[in-house]
Amino acid sequence: MLYKFKSKTTGDLIMLEPNGRRVLEIIGKSPEPQGIVLPEQMEAALAALQAAVDAAEAARQEAVKEARLRGEDPPPQEPVNLRTRVHPFMEMLRACKTSHNNITWGS
Repeated sequence: MLYKFKSKTTGDLIMLEPNGRRVLEIIGKSPEPQGIVLPEQMEAALAALQAAVDAAEAARQEAVKEARLRGEDPPPQEPVNLRTRVHPFMEMLRACKTSHNNITWGS
């Protein structure tokens, strides 16, 4: 399954199901096949995404630090980290918040 996020402000944003689900869960939306993010919800969504990125990066730094203390190689990095995955959606949120347009997903 794919999540296709749409708005009147930006082009469509398509995410694979696991990534779209994670984004929706982070911003407090149910990962249903259809839904909406209203302009008044976008600031909180941006804050939640930024907090999740910060937490993921802090956890990565802590894992590297602990591995070094044990004399081990650091754990492998994700091929695409959370910051990179959510960046397009955060840009969509910012643009839609400024223009006061909804973001919808689904058919």
